Amino acid sequence: MVMGDVPLDTEVVVVGAGPGGYAAAFHAADLGLEVTLVSEEERLGGTCLLRGCIPSKTLLSLADLLHSAREAAAKGIRFGEPELDLEQIRDWKGKAVDRLTGGLDRLAEDRSVRVVRGRARFAGPRELHVHGEEEVEVTFEHAILAVGSRPVPLPPMEFGEGVWSSADALELPEIPDSLLVVGGGYVGLELGCVYASLGSQVTLAEMEDRLLPAADSDLVKPLAQRTEDLFQAVHLEASVEGMEETEEGLRVSFATAGGRDEPPEDGTFRRVLLAVGRKPDTRELGLDDAGVELDEDGFVVVDAERRTTADTILAVGDATGEPLLAHKAIQEGRVAAEVVAGEPAAFDARAVPAVVYTDPEIAWCGLTEREAEEEGREVRVVRFPWQASGRAVSMGEGEGFTKLILDPDTERVLGMGVTGPQAEALIAEGALAMEMGAVARDLAFTIHPHPTLSETVQEAAEQALDRATHV
Repeated sequence: MVMGDVPLDTEVVVVGAGPGGYAAAFHAADLGLEVTLVSEEERLGGTCLLRGCIPSKTLLSLADLLHSAREAAAKGIRFGEPELDLEQIRDWKGKAVDRLTGGLDRLAEDRSVRVVRGRARFAGPRELHVHGEEEVEVTFEHAILAVGSRPVPLPPMEFGEGVWSSADALELPEIPDSLLVVGGGYVGLELGCVYASLGSQVTLAEMEDRLLPAADSDLVKPLAQRTEDLFQAVHLEASVEGMEETEEGLRVSFATAGGRDEPPEDGTFRRVLLAVGRKPDTRELGLDDAGVELDEDGFVVVDAERRTTADTILAVGDATGEPLLAHKAIQEGRVAAEVVAGEPAAFDARAVPAVVYTDPEIAWCGLTEREAEEEGREVRVVRFPWQASGRAVSMGEGEGFTKLILDPDTERVLGMGVTGPQAEALIAEGALAMEMGAVARDLAFTIHPHPTLSETVQEAAEQALDRATHV
């Protein structure tokens, strides 16, 4: 912690303490550089740790536990109706966050990373001011910008007491009897599943003609079927037209989107959750004064080394554009640190995995079937149904599947998708295969343990070789 109204000179200043920022700061320190980390918040970790990835997955683990308890009756085990203690749930979630933020504090101290609290604003390509309880002027040789992103409202709805952002929802202020989720992406679906499992009557509205528009439709289909039972209603090709407060709650009117003929009927909801996207948090940073160029959507323009249009400033994470994922930010942060240290480095990932932590989980990486079709690219797709997986059937999870997207001539792995439990872990094998330039034969000839869900990857590859055992 830097206190006092004194100038500070450092080799590297990192602005933002989320996954991209602290990864950059820690790696730069490991490379022998003097590092200052500027955080606008009291705790390190950024959106992901404080009000995103970690709290949401903590609550999703509860939703999964409740679902397993309710499904246990079919397996001969019966539990009583669960009782929810919201205060204890919030406390448990808070302890998970506290433990991880405390770990980051210790890692920063162990690496002698200087932490400055406050909002940074650039005064040029080698100077910035930090405005907090104390005013600090920082001069630097290099800066790494890692300011992340923020949720966007949707006119006519603005965030407030009745209209939640994802951060508001993760605070678990109450379990409303009715909740409208606007947005059928991963944030809306994950939080919708949490609140539905905890007892809310959830209605979801999505402008596109299906949930998770970025994912292949076959991956999403099992989840879409699940939401029909879990949610009160799912409205596709529907947008919000208006909202007014009434004694009963928030009365929302809908409009048609896409090819829908008639809009859904107006509805009244206790709370509304807006999950329609995020935008880079590049406001009021003085980037013009520093010579940093933004694109038309407000994202920082960077090259493969994560350098901006200012020679002394690099940028990583959500502020640089899609996909807005913590693991992408971490890798970019490491690349930026190596570039600043003078090492040869570039961000050239062949695959950035995406995971949706719903029930069932959905994960994919690399080329999707939808993208191949849009590009007019010929691919070969093989699917291994989990109905033929001993492990999946023993878990009562036979509705999932694993698929590989292959080059039809070389059998090189171009993409992978998984629907079902542990998809979050299985997808890493696809990402590794792509980074290694693997072909279907490599996966098929790699012995996977039996019975496991991981062997569904091997079985899918064996199908490509026409040597499948179980289908």
